[in-house]
Amino acid sequence: QVQLVESGGGHVQAGGSLTLSCTASESFFTIDGMSWYRQAPGKARELVAVVVGPGRGNLDDSVKGRFTIAADSAKNTVYLQMANLKPEDTAVYYCNARQRLQDYWGQGTQVTVSS
Repeated sequence: QVQLVESGGGHVQAGGSLTLSCTASESFFTIDGMSWYRQAPGKARELVAVVVGPGRGNLDDSVKGRFTIAADSAKNTVYLQMANLKPEDTAVYYCNARQRLQDYWGQGTQVTVSS
C-alpha cells in the first residue's frame, strides 16, 4: 500500500506562487502513475496535472502556462509548482498514486488564493 504525504499549501494573494510536494512511501519504479487533483468547495475532484514521463507532464487547460508538475525519483517526490495563482485555484489539492490499478491518495493540502 502506497502512502503519500503532502506539504506546501497555504494562503496567498492573487498572482502569488506556491509549490506543493508529495512524497511516496515506495519507489516510483513500483508506481504506475503520479498526479495532482484538486477539489473546490461544492465541486467534484478534478485532475490538474499528471506525470507522463521523465521531465514531462500533462496539465489541465485551466492551469497551463501557470503550473508545472515535476518528479524527483531519487526522493520519491512529485511537485506541483504553481505561479500566477488565481482565486479560482482555491481548493484542497490531493496527490494521487496509481499502482496496479489501485488508487492511493494523500491527505490533501489546502490552497487559498485571495483577490
